[in-house]
Amino acid sequence: MFLTIGTTGTQERPATDLGFLLHKHPDKAQAFSTSHGSAHVFYPEASAERCTAALLLEVDPVALVRRGKGKGRGGAPDAALAQYVNDRPYAASSLLSVALAAVFKSALGGVCRAMPERAENPLPLRIEVPALPARGGVELVHKLFAPLGWERVEATAVPLDEQFPAWGDSRYVRLVLEGELRLADALRQLYVLLPVLDDAKHYWVAPDEVDKLLRAGEGWLADHPERPLITRRYLSHRWGLTRQADQALELVRLAESDDLDVDSVDNAVDESTDTEEKPVPLAEHRRTAILDALRAAGASRVLDLGCGQGQLVQALLKDVRFTEIVGVDVSMRALTIASRRLKLDRMGERQADRVTLRQGSLTYTDKRLTGYDAAVLSEVIEHLDLPRLPALEYAVFGAARPATVLVTTPNVEYNVRWETLPAGHVRHGDHRFEWTRAEFRDWAGQVAERHGYTVRYVPVGPDDPEVGPPTQMAVFTRAETTTTTATTEKKKEAEAA
Repeated sequence: MFLTIGTTGTQERPATDLGFLLHKHPDKAQAFSTSHGSAHVFYPEASAERCTAALLLEVDPVALVRRGKGKGRGGAPDAALAQYVNDRPYAASSLLSVALAAVFKSALGGVCRAMPERAENPLPLRIEVPALPARGGVELVHKLFAPLGWERVEATAVPLDEQFPAWGDSRYVRLVLEGELRLADALRQLYVLLPVLDDAKHYWVAPDEVDKLLRAGEGWLADHPERPLITRRYLSHRWGLTRQADQALELVRLAESDDLDVDSVDNAVDESTDTEEKPVPLAEHRRTAILDALRAAGASRVLDLGCGQGQLVQALLKDVRFTEIVGVDVSMRALTIASRRLKLDRMGERQADRVTLRQGSLTYTDKRLTGYDAAVLSEVIEHLDLPRLPALEYAVFGAARPATVLVTTPNVEYNVRWETLPAGHVRHGDHRFEWTRAEFRDWAGQVAERHGYTVRYVPVGPDDPEVGPPTQMAVFTRAETTTTTATTEKKKEAEAA
């Protein structure tokens, strides 16, 4: 197996700096032992103008056979055939990918103490792989590498036999990549995509492969248009691991789109820690008020937006009039807890058909959320930064436009009644704000006016004569829905008369 990495330079910034970045001296030929043979690093050319490093992997067929037997950690279906004549010692595959990570470990991590600024900046790179198995052909090679910033992606199909062109092309290609990228990024892409193109691995894929994929895919995989195919193939079509990787990458994508840290996005809130839960069971009062409002609206298909750990979804499932329930949350951790709470894996088919848990950001429009009777935002808006509220407003009231929208949020005036809550503190550490009754009504009234809804307000919990209820709820009703309902009732009265 053979791979070359080249760059160009000037007398001021010589191309031989590549040796510092790879931690391999251009004047030396070095050998490294791997579990399947020997890896050699040498430089076919090394001058100030051009420098090329070559990685040659000599596969030991005996070691390959020994490690390929069985189904344990060292075995894999393709590797079990290595005792016969095949491509394993010659064509780039996961064997070369592992050697790449072992030999160029520091470069893969972007570490270069001698030249940290060179490691952080793009270089003019040329990477060539003479024999690369590609299940999907030239077209798939372009789909995988073109979105990654390469100026030139050249994949030339290798014919089965040059003397018999009628036999067609083999599944192998000669790959050439050219462009300005960070060396670490280029190496990480190769580490992931070599086995993806081969669609096979020479070792057993364990759960720790998900972490390897996430580390190597940092900065490019989450937004890659072929992400589902990459994760599926890299993890050898193991459905459970693929789902785990996709969920983590989706969370990364959502965090990057809002320029947030992943941990701040994946902030599942446990209602049992809410200060308001200690003196009175306010969460239960909220759910009761929400269920009453949904029943009064005649809703049967309901969205629980920001469903958290699934308490409201669980309550909705107990009432057969709610025929379709969709829980949406940005936090995969919260959705995992909700799934366990609802026992989705053990739920009967008829009951399971009524409920769906879906990851999504409420500040983005989603066509899948249109056409529902009602949407609930229970203790959600206060977890958003105020500048993000208009985006949520449009996504729910402007795009999804359910007939009824219920919004509950803490009444900050009531906080003085919590003996355990220090003055000036919000009820939960993740609350970005808490509104007075006047502030909430002002916001809700403007939302209703902008999007064609009427709104009424319902107190939730004990209504204190001085500071109001602990929770305030706004019930939005789409104006055309109100008109239609009134017309229907008039028709019924006329028919009865």
